[in-house]
Amino acid sequence: MKPTIIIAPSILSADFTRLGEQISEAESAGADWIHVDVMDGHFVPNLTMGPVIVEACRRATNLPLDIHLMIERPENLLEAFAQAGASSLIVHVETCPDIAGTLKMIKSLGCKAGVTLNPETPASALEPALNLADQVLVLTVHPGYSGQAFMPEIVSKVVEVRHRLDEIQSTAWLEVDGGISAATVSRVREAGAEAFVAAYAVFHHPDGIAAGIQALRNEIITKVVTTSGQQNRIKS
Repeated sequence: MKPTIIIAPSILSADFTRLGEQISEAESAGADWIHVDVMDGHFVPNLTMGPVIVEACRRATNLPLDIHLMIERPENLLEAFAQAGASSLIVHVETCPDIAGTLKMIKSLGCKAGVTLNPETPASALEPALNLADQVLVLTVHPGYSGQAFMPEIVSKVVEVRHRLDEIQSTAWLEVDGGISAATVSRVREAGAEAFVAAYAVFHHPDGIAAGIQALRNEIITKVVTTSGQQNRIKS
């Protein structure tokens, strides 16, 4: 049976001296995807990982690698990330003037195509991409750093995007990222999200990675929302 929810630990909060070990631990604990936050120090203030880290993650796991490109001119690096082992590539509407063309380029490289937007960008900016997207990521913090506080005002945007995806009968995953923890995850689940990215709540859980993943899953299960027509769109 295909899963109805996805837990995607973000390695942004992992211990990079033990990255492979921690990815394996997350996989053993039931993680569905591994999320990689790529930042260029320009579009967002932080500077993080590139294709070399993605290639290392690919050697550490067979799980889908979900790559969030918080970078300017992402089209210049799509092929490098695809070759490194990315399963999905998520780009920002703010950095892609031809968002539809960029998603088509991602698909031509054999990856799932995702689109996202900053908290201050209206959901309407996603419209040119929705019919092409395999994933739509709604950020519930300002992108750039792990450990930020969840922005409750963004829940209404999750609801809006869920409604629009259902309206066009899209099979895209609705993904959320930012301040996701056992204390917040049910709010976005109830709003219609299906895939949940968590960094600090997993890799800094006081009882370890497995406990962090289980806490998220338990909270989601207790607040299950029935959504019709949703299927697993990323295969390992």
